[in-house]
Amino acid sequence: MGQYLLRCVSDRSVQPAYSLACPHDNSLLRADYQARQIEPKNLPGIWRFLDWLPVQGIIAKAKGAPVTYRSRGLAKELGLENLYISFNGYWPERGAKNPTCSFKDLEAAPTMQMLLERGDNPTLVVASAGNTARAFAHVSYLTGQPLVLFVPEKALDRMWTAAEAKGRGTGQVTLIAVQGDYYDAIQIAEKVQSLPGFAAEGGARNIARRDGMGTVMLDAALALGQIPKHYFQAVGSGTGGISAWEAALRLKADGRFGSFLSRLHLAQNIPNAPIYYAWKGKEPLAASADMFDDVLFNRKPPYGMPGGVRDALAETGGEVYGITDLQARAAKKLFEQSEEIDILNAPAVAVAALEQAAMAGSIGAKDIILLNITGGGVARIKEEHTLSMLEPQITVSHWEQAVQFLEGKK
Repeated sequence: MGQYLLRCVSDRSVQPAYSLACPHDNSLLRADYQARQIEPKNLPGIWRFLDWLPVQGIIAKAKGAPVTYRSRGLAKELGLENLYISFNGYWPERGAKNPTCSFKDLEAAPTMQMLLERGDNPTLVVASAGNTARAFAHVSYLTGQPLVLFVPEKALDRMWTAAEAKGRGTGQVTLIAVQGDYYDAIQIAEKVQSLPGFAAEGGARNIARRDGMGTVMLDAALALGQIPKHYFQAVGSGTGGISAWEAALRLKADGRFGSFLSRLHLAQNIPNAPIYYAWKGKEPLAASADMFDDVLFNRKPPYGMPGGVRDALAETGGEVYGITDLQARAAKKLFEQSEEIDILNAPAVAVAALEQAAMAGSIGAKDIILLNITGGGVARIKEEHTLSMLEPQITVSHWEQAVQFLEGKK
């Protein structure tokens, strides 16, 4: 089981098990696991990594997991001999069966399990640009855990789930549409989270979310027998990059997978790219209302705090790429044609960054590289499942409207 101490990154002080913040500063918390070496369990999905997940039990029906495979098609196109892909979507021929076609399935399951283990049965509150909300809704249907989702209006088309999952679930899922963007949804959700009977999922501050995402690196290291030299991912908040770094730190300390950390290559969709501009020391351009994938835009990412994105990039010698819509669109086509599976827009941004790095010579042709495809297979899942749309119960523009609506439901 995932026995651990919860420590502040800044001073390593021990905090209560379900904390989301350090009392002395804005440092992230990190799980210090009793198991110093990872021993995979005979359990479904990410639960095989239970030693390094902050939970005692599992949600057996939540079987989402990363799948690592060696690329042939894209590797040939880019001239890379050791390109490996972590596919986090639905592609049963490869063994990938994430039910909402996104690596957010890796976050939602351990976060929900940790909440259930708290024992006070609060209603979980989640703000999302779509993919995260979809994943949490699915797990709510599996567990019966009450859930309130705040999603921007323009992201409602992403709010689907497999019809059979929704039909058999007992979860009390309340979907609230927000007039505004993802940041507006976050602000309203924060007001609701402070009410009695509600709980914040915590975003980047939740170790269950980060360590769930960290299983991408764990799965790759076990498949390869070593930590990959380079790690590519498209990011909004950058939490996935932090997760990969933390998992690599644990693998390095394990002693069996190498003595180095993966170099982080994070990609954002410009001009909505605060991490890119901060890392490059550039003045941000005006944000655009339209972008290739708005799930990659978080106005206030966990960048400068102890244990945040800046620390992850600095310790790994990392790089951040600014990718245009045109570059992302071309990269999406390249991946889908060469690997023969559809992907979401966000990972196409990572593919474009990989292409740039290969052309610039900042990665070697023989280097072991891990590309995180953070979502895909929507076209593939439609061949086997009927998708059911989730409809919002109300649309709000201010937090007072949300509170009034939720109090009226009691």
